[in-house]
Amino acid sequence: MAGRQLHGFLGTAVGLTLATVTAMLLGRAWNACDVGVNNAANSGFLLWILIPGLWSVLLLAWVAVGALLGNRPRLHAVALAVTLLGLAWCVISVFWEGATPSCPSGVPLWWPNFLPVPGF
Repeated sequence: MAGRQLHGFLGTAVGLTLATVTAMLLGRAWNACDVGVNNAANSGFLLWILIPGLWSVLLLAWVAVGALLGNRPRLHAVALAVTLLGLAWCVISVFWEGATPSCPSGVPLWWPNFLPVPGF
């Protein structure tokens, strides 16, 4: 029973952390490229809609991958990392804005060149 409680707590912590980091990255990109109405409106969306929604999706993915892979710790860890990071990247890609006057290439100046730009 303690193992299931730990797994649930870990899923909650990882999901919340990844949802918060995703929202912070998206908010920082929006701020750097002057996207949206204003910072207050953007942060309201990120705090009250994106983080809880993404947290729920990440928790469901955590449970689904755990149920599918069972008791294979290494495979389970790799599959969870790939699935959760893939979901976070998809969310960033959906809400990522294109070229703006502040970011003519569609990418903030601080974005690392070695990472592909979000978007499909």
